[in-house]
Amino acid sequence: MSSVTFDDILAARDRLAGQIVHTPCRHSRTLSEITGAEVWVKFENLQFTAAFKERGALNKLLLLSESEKKRGVIAASAGNHAQALAYHATRLGVPVVIVMPRGTPMVKVEHTRAFGAEVVIEGDTFDDANAHAVEIRDRRDLVFVHAFNDPDVIAGQGTAALEMLEDAPEIDTLPIPIGGGGLISGMATAIGGQTIAEGIAVKQVGEITYAIARPLIEDVFLIDEPYFERAIALYCNVEKTVAEGAGAASLAALLARPDVFRGRKCGLILCGGNIDTRLLASVLTRELVRERRIASIRIIGDDRPGLLADVSNVIGAAGGNIIEVAHNRLALDVPAKGAEFDIMIETRDAQHTQEIIDRLREHGYPPRTH
Repeated sequence: MSSVTFDDILAARDRLAGQIVHTPCRHSRTLSEITGAEVWVKFENLQFTAAFKERGALNKLLLLSESEKKRGVIAASAGNHAQALAYHATRLGVPVVIVMPRGTPMVKVEHTRAFGAEVVIEGDTFDDANAHAVEIRDRRDLVFVHAFNDPDVIAGQGTAALEMLEDAPEIDTLPIPIGGGGLISGMATAIGGQTIAEGIAVKQVGEITYAIARPLIEDVFLIDEPYFERAIALYCNVEKTVAEGAGAASLAALLARPDVFRGRKCGLILCGGNIDTRLLASVLTRELVRERRIASIRIIGDDRPGLLADVSNVIGAAGGNIIEVAHNRLALDVPAKGAEFDIMIETRDAQHTQEIIDRLREHGYPPRTH
C-alpha cells in the first residue's frame, strides 16, 4: 500500500511554487463571534479553477515522465478535479481526456472543455463513467489520474495545510471535509498530529486515503443539510465570498457542533466555490426564511374594497417590505364573501417580523404565519 510522507508534501510545495495561488488564510472576527471558536479561513476558492483540487492534479502532472506527458492523461470526474486537471494539463501541453457521466450540469461540461479537455459523456453514474475512463486509458495508453486515491495527488493536497500553518501558526484544530479522503489524508499528514474531521457525502473513500488518514483523525462528524446552507450563507454575507456545499463543510461542522470547537483555534479550509448560481440564490433566500427576515403571512378577511390597501399601509408603516401577494377568493375554509391573502414580507430580523404581525393584529387583521 502506497503512503505519503511529510517530505513528499514538502517536495510538492516546492514543485507547485509559483504555479498555483498561495491563497490567503485570514482570521474572521465575525465568524469567531458566531461560532464561539477562534476562526481562520483559508480561501481555496481563489484558485484559478476555484477549488483546492489544482494542488493534487498539478503535482501529479509535474511528476509524470516525458513519455507519459506525451501520451496524455485521463480522469473520470464531474466536478472540480475535472476542471483542475484540464486546466493544468492544457497549460503544460499534456493531452487530457475527461469522462463525465450523463446528467453532469452543462456548465461544468463547458468549463472543462473551455480549459482544453476532450470531454467524453458516458455512463449514468460516476462508477459507469470511471469504468469507461479505464477502458479509454487501456485502449489509448493514457495515464489515469485519480481524483483522490493517488499518493502524488494526496501530497499535493497536503500543501494547503503547510500554507495554513505558515500564515497562522496558532491554529490548533483542523476540521476538514471528507469526500474521497484526498484532502484530509494530505492535510493530516502535513500537520503530523491529530485533527478533527467531519464527513460529507461519503460514497467510497479510497483505500490509500483511508489507510493514511484513519490513524490521524480524532473524530468524524456527519452534518445535516441545513448547517451546510447556513455556512454557505455566512460565507456570502460575512466574508463576501462564494462557497459550494462541500467548500463550506468545515464551517458547517462548527455550526453543528459548537460544544466540540468552542474556544479552539480552528483553521477552516474553504475548499471550493463552484456552486450553481440558481442554487446559491435558493440557499440565500432559504436562509432569510430561517432567520424570519422573509416571512409569509396569511390574512383572512371580508372581500371589501380597500382591504388589501389597509393591510399594505399597516405593513409599510411598520417598516416592512411586501415582496409578493397572492389573493384567493375560492378557498373553502374562507367565507363565501371573504378572501384569503398570502403576503410575503421582507423585514430586518425575526423581532421586526413579530412587530409587524402584532401591528396587524392591533388593526384587526390577525395573521397566520406559514
